[in-house]
Amino acid sequence: MQVNGKILKVFDHVTPEDLPAVAERIIALAGTYKVWLFEGDMGTGKTTLIRALCKVFGIIDDVSSPTFALVNEYVDRQETYFYHFDFYRINNEEEAMDIGADEYFYSGNVCFIEWPEKIPALIPDEFLRIFISINSDNTRKIVLETV
Repeated sequence: MQVNGKILKVFDHVTPEDLPAVAERIIALAGTYKVWLFEGDMGTGKTTLIRALCKVFGIIDDVSSPTFALVNEYVDRQETYFYHFDFYRINNEEEAMDIGADEYFYSGNVCFIEWPEKIPALIPDEFLRIFISINSDNTRKIVLETV
């Protein structure tokens, strides 16, 4: 998915121990963005970062990849809902529409979307993009952009 947004922050050489602090910083930088796109190759740590974000948000539910369910719903202590999507296994955007993805995206709740490149026409105009890649030393580079 080609994005020509504004880079908010680049976190370089992120280790697992850095994730809580990085998650806090991402949430602070995200502002009012409700749709968060997570991009990167398989195994780069998209779900791991989402777990760290959910912990900072105070999510009380178990956080796992919704690879087969397509969407997981989480709630925090204030009973605010968060939605976590994984579109890796879908074949077309119609499958995402069948679960009401557009209703979730415009619900006003935070939506974490893995593999958004599978549903480009469904992504709202404004979103936060989080791109994760693996460095040569096996740390992560996380680039945060807005559109």
